[in-house]
Amino acid sequence: MQVPILKQRDYLIASIQAALTDEDLKHLRDALVAQVGEYRSRGVIVDVTALDVMDSFAVRTLRDLAHMTRLRGAETVIVGIQPEVAFAMTQLGLRLEGVAAALDLEEGLAYLDRQAKRPTLRGAGPHSGRRA
Repeated sequence: MQVPILKQRDYLIASIQAALTDEDLKHLRDALVAQVGEYRSRGVIVDVTALDVMDSFAVRTLRDLAHMTRLRGAETVIVGIQPEVAFAMTQLGLRLEGVAAALDLEEGLAYLDRQAKRPTLRGAGPHSGRRA
């Protein structure tokens, strides 16, 4: 099942509408990481509102996605984790370490807007590794 990826302003939004296979999750991860560069996106939102279960592979893949996009210069926020899913994840010890989460799409956009306004540290910008 293909997940639609929408571009809004400087952000990419992927809304997962149904349970995905492991291959679907890998395809989504790879597509988002590629599109961050293609569209020069500053942020990625992955909406998991429709999911009533997240297994360890899904959690690990979302965590990897967030780390990969950060290396490409974009922040990622996961939105819409249902209470039952959050409870089960906690009980199973599944964590989205280093990944931002928000209640819904609106809060996810607000989070990315706040991140975009934060001043960057000198030498930590997109051209910090280049020599003139």
